[in-house]
Amino acid sequence: MWTTALDRLLAHLMREGDFSLTMPDGTTRRYGNGQGPHVAVTLHDAALPRKIVFNPELAVGEAYMDGTLTIEDDDLYGFMSLAISNIASHGQPWFRKPLDALRHAGRRLQQFNPAQRSRANVAHHYDLSGALYDLFLDDDRQYSCAYFARPDMSLDEAQEAKKRHIAEKLLIEPGMRVLDIGCGWGGMGLTLARDYGAQVTGVTLSTEQHAMANERAEKAGLADRAQFLLKDYRAVTGKFDRIVSVGMFEHVGVPHYGTYFEKVHDLLTDDGIALIHTIGRSTPPGTTSPWITKYIFPGGYVPAMSEVMSALEPRGLVTTDVEVWRLHYAETLRHWYERFMANIESARALYDDRFCRMWRYYLIASELTFRLNAQVVFQFQLSPNQAAVPLTRDYLYPAEEGSGYAQAAE
Repeated sequence: MWTTALDRLLAHLMREGDFSLTMPDGTTRRYGNGQGPHVAVTLHDAALPRKIVFNPELAVGEAYMDGTLTIEDDDLYGFMSLAISNIASHGQPWFRKPLDALRHAGRRLQQFNPAQRSRANVAHHYDLSGALYDLFLDDDRQYSCAYFARPDMSLDEAQEAKKRHIAEKLLIEPGMRVLDIGCGWGGMGLTLARDYGAQVTGVTLSTEQHAMANERAEKAGLADRAQFLLKDYRAVTGKFDRIVSVGMFEHVGVPHYGTYFEKVHDLLTDDGIALIHTIGRSTPPGTTSPWITKYIFPGGYVPAMSEVMSALEPRGLVTTDVEVWRLHYAETLRHWYERFMANIESARALYDDRFCRMWRYYLIASELTFRLNAQVVFQFQLSPNQAAVPLTRDYLYPAEEGSGYAQAAE
């Protein structure tokens, strides 16, 4: 029964490409139009057909981690490319749609993130060993999308370009008070304090990030200009000239979007500017992969622009600019994956083989979702005052000889 149901599922999904699946009983079935590289997968557990039919994303990810699903030549990239491109083209078959509807109906409960739950969710991912992140991030530990102003940029150069681009959008002047919501390991805040003369307050819920950010500020001689607090953004008080938030909005949760933007409004001065940088989807609202929720980002969600705007519009903030980055995160993740694989023995020493398979699956699936399935990055520039920023974007692209912007425009 379940073998037949899985066969029907794959016949619907895998219409392009050349894919074969060997079932636990040893029978092999082939799918697709036979074009492109051949991808062969073997299931080693008799329970897998049933699990995959009920919850493909979770079951396939777990089976790869556990070694009960293997791929010929361990070609995870090829397998995920084939699967994601076909899913993007054909969607789910009719008999799975009721299950997907149930997931969608329950997403607000899944994304309910009061302060205590938010802290636990953050700890799940960001309080992993700091040594792990050293294996694949740039020197500044930017754990968000880089900005490839030139296609030949290194990861470190592209992350510097990202920070510079955001700083220019914030129109920071020396002495301005800046709040960094979800400050990570402090890289953005330290850059704004050091290079732009800002007085920065950063907040995070990660104990590891909090400790490292303040340690970095001390070592850089910036402790008088950059302080980092272990605090939920909802508990912040005072007024700030600028607010920046990079890669944190994905952890807010749809039920809290209104609260988030009300807080941004209340914390900004009358002519203040906020820059919210978040992963987004170019499709209608959806749900988070259950595998991502369980193993990588519990409580996380990638919003559609319509969800952001419907929460933002009643909150007294003018949307002064919206920018969409398309393949920048795919390139960022490719760099992370290559660095991780170059250091995988060190990762294995920190954790184990199962963790390494999980992390490979996470990085590859994320890259290919950006590359093949309409996932993007949104940057929302906001202010209570529509005259707070220039009328055109010319201020963002100084035509300085040798700059990344100038070369990219040639």
